[in-house]
Amino acid sequence: MTKIVVAVKYVPDATADRTFTSDNTVDREGVDGLLSELDEYAVEQALQVVEAGEGEVTVLTVGPADAADAVRKALQMGADAGVHVEDDAIAGSDAFATSLVLAKAIEKLDYDLVFFGMASTDGGLGIVPTLVAERLGLPAVTFASEVSVDGDTVTIRRDGDAATQEIQASGKLVVSVTDQTGEARYPSFKGIMAAKKKPVESWSLADLGVDAGDVGLDNAWSAVESSTPRPPRTAGEIVTDEGDGGSKLVDFLAAKKFV
Repeated sequence: MTKIVVAVKYVPDATADRTFTSDNTVDREGVDGLLSELDEYAVEQALQVVEAGEGEVTVLTVGPADAADAVRKALQMGADAGVHVEDDAIAGSDAFATSLVLAKAIEKLDYDLVFFGMASTDGGLGIVPTLVAERLGLPAVTFASEVSVDGDTVTIRRDGDAATQEIQASGKLVVSVTDQTGEARYPSFKGIMAAKKKPVESWSLADLGVDAGDVGLDNAWSAVESSTPRPPRTAGEIVTDEGDGGSKLVDFLAAKKFV
């Protein structure tokens, strides 16, 4: 029986007008949020692994109260249980602090594999999976475009610019998957109703044995010092074709150093 923990993130909707708060962190309350699309692929691959054999999937998220929506979406897709780590002290944490909280939470769970998406759609760093693996003392097989599990052996395919690699690892390990692993399923009505009865635990930093002084914006290795809203788009230049439109177009492109 394969037990998989999938780490997911609640992120601001990329199609919304995203802004920063007064402390120059991303405003996560003034915009709609959702389960990171890249993490949906990780949930899907975990579900496929357990459906091909026997196992269970636990979804783990770290974030404010609304982050429970990310867990709920994964449960509706078919995950078996959820864990939500919520603590005001976590706000503003960077990737290093986040990896600490995730690792401590994973240590409290019974697992064989840990799945991640390749990156979050709001941060895009892609380093949290390997940071968590380092903290757990586990090997990491990352950026998988294909995943298969046979017993305690995991095989992934990693597609690079010039070559494709096949990588195998066994035992407990961390896996991150890309958006090339196949479309994630949509929650069915049955899945939505079933999710309401699935267990979701809520943990604080104290439950994990993490000191509040080790996380948060004040402990971040980097921080945004200032931000300026993007200026509104202006009207483009209109060229009237009076028989010399071609020449005017060439002159315009040359002036912009496009030709």
